[in-house]
Amino acid sequence: MKNKWTTFLYGYVRIRIEGPYAERLLNRCIEERLTIWNIKRISETSVICYLALEDVSRLRPLLKMTSCKVRFTERKGLPFLFRAMLSRGGFATGITAFIAILFLLSNMVWNISIEGATPEVEHELEQIVKEMGIEKGKFHFLLPSVEEIQKEVTERLEDATWVGVNLSGTTYHFQVVEQELPDPQEQISPRHLVASKKAVIHDIFVEEGQALVTPNDFVDKGDMLVSGFIGKEGKTELVPATANVLGEIWYKSEVDIPLKSSFETLTGDYKNRHYVTLFNVDLPIWGFGKPEFINYEIFVDESNFRFLNWELPIGYKEVRTLEKKELTREYTEEEAKEVGMEMAKVQLEKRLADDSVIRGENVLHETIENGKVKLEIHYQVIEDITSEQPIIQGD
Repeated sequence: MKNKWTTFLYGYVRIRIEGPYAERLLNRCIEERLTIWNIKRISETSVICYLALEDVSRLRPLLKMTSCKVRFTERKGLPFLFRAMLSRGGFATGITAFIAILFLLSNMVWNISIEGATPEVEHELEQIVKEMGIEKGKFHFLLPSVEEIQKEVTERLEDATWVGVNLSGTTYHFQVVEQELPDPQEQISPRHLVASKKAVIHDIFVEEGQALVTPNDFVDKGDMLVSGFIGKEGKTELVPATANVLGEIWYKSEVDIPLKSSFETLTGDYKNRHYVTLFNVDLPIWGFGKPEFINYEIFVDESNFRFLNWELPIGYKEVRTLEKKELTREYTEEEAKEVGMEMAKVQLEKRLADDSVIRGENVLHETIENGKVKLEIHYQVIEDITSEQPIIQGD
């Protein structure tokens, strides 16, 4: 007997063979490799058995050879079930519509839950999620992936250290871990303030302690700026020196800018192709044909369909092909100098503290070698130069 599921899929029939030589017909069926099973004799001239639907047409020539007759007593399997459903159009349409609606509802967003956030942060997160298009009634496969949502939300939500995103069924779950600022230190141990680098004192404001420098003084790294000892000789007192000391510091930057360079950029032209994926096989549904671009870059966005709480082996894939062209950029000597100075300034700002100020810049040396403009630039920067030095009892 064939596999039960296979026979149900292709269909089978129950037949009654009548005739004096029913055994001869059965032997002929076996010789011709017809699929028959569950053979039972019910009388001297009658036999019943099951026969695969695909072999029914092959049975007719054998009946003429053996002078037997056949009656079909049962019809079973998917083809007959499908035919019966077609005969009951309303019933079949209702079931199909129900499954289709249930499938669509299983792939829509029905709820968005946020946990671990204060009301203010929760409201801000709701606005960010809404701007990304994640709302009730939207289809999952038209939204960004969970990884992309988590990355963008974490970057845009300033008051959160981490945001976890999880799609469970028809609900997006957001787990927020907010930033926890350390408690301010209530007590500060006695200390001096010393210079963290070479500088010329630009400005000084002392809250507590005794200033040992004044504006325009030159200090080296480690020189004391504000002492933690206050009072007159013999009546000194230890305090945690607190002050804002700004120093003028010179930084040196070197940068090379080619007068002629080649680079690749996206032109803005694109071609979209849409697929339905079935067991990891892509079936195109829109955007046929290869892109006409010679150079291009491909971005793929794919998501699986769901049915209730199950993820189906069927999905939707969008492949976006963006045209990419190689361009040649040429600078004059003056343009290359301007670009180089801007680039060097940006690189310097990345190294400086947020409250530092670039007060001035000066090109010390400029040369052209091997098609490149080489610049040596000095920057005049105002920044905080204080560093703590604990006072050990007995010093």
